[in-house]
Amino acid sequence: METQKESILYHHFEKFIPISESLKIELFNRIEYQEFKKGELLHQSHKVCTKSYFIQKGLVRSFFLKDGKEITEFFSCENEWVNSPKSFMQRKVDIYDIDAIEDTSVFWLEINDLGYLFDHFPEMERYARLSMGAIMRHLLERITILRFTTAKEKYNHFCEVYKDIYHRIPLGMVASYLGITQETLSRIRK
Repeated sequence: METQKESILYHHFEKFIPISESLKIELFNRIEYQEFKKGELLHQSHKVCTKSYFIQKGLVRSFFLKDGKEITEFFSCENEWVNSPKSFMQRKVDIYDIDAIEDTSVFWLEINDLGYLFDHFPEMERYARLSMGAIMRHLLERITILRFTTAKEKYNHFCEVYKDIYHRIPLGMVASYLGITQETLSRIRK
């Protein structure tokens, strides 16, 4: 019997692909549900990332340490997947940690289960292609913004892209994400 929690996940997939009953059953049998408290790590950089998390409720960030300072790479919230991509795909340790900015509830799939779904349900490959296209567009836009805009333009773009969640993100993390100091961010926001 499908619960309301699973229906959120199925609804997400249906935005990209038709989801058959057999795929629903396989997803139901393979997904796990977990809750993380604010500040808790979903993934640690010194471990291989073997899980991909679908955020049902909450907010997380991916970050790395440079000279003892946290550098925020991106934010993920409700109805988005998050993992450490290089580690997840290559099954190697990389630099990213993922932590919960708020209390967060997720569904997760192991890499082997995801591989099974790709192998047995061609529509899952279509889903991956379509959803990854959206992520690639976002990343390319982020690179352009970071390289060719002023601090104020970076902040305005951030507020536009993250319009539904920017007010939930601590300012220090926003400044780190934008590559500016917190003092500069405070000046811009005035």
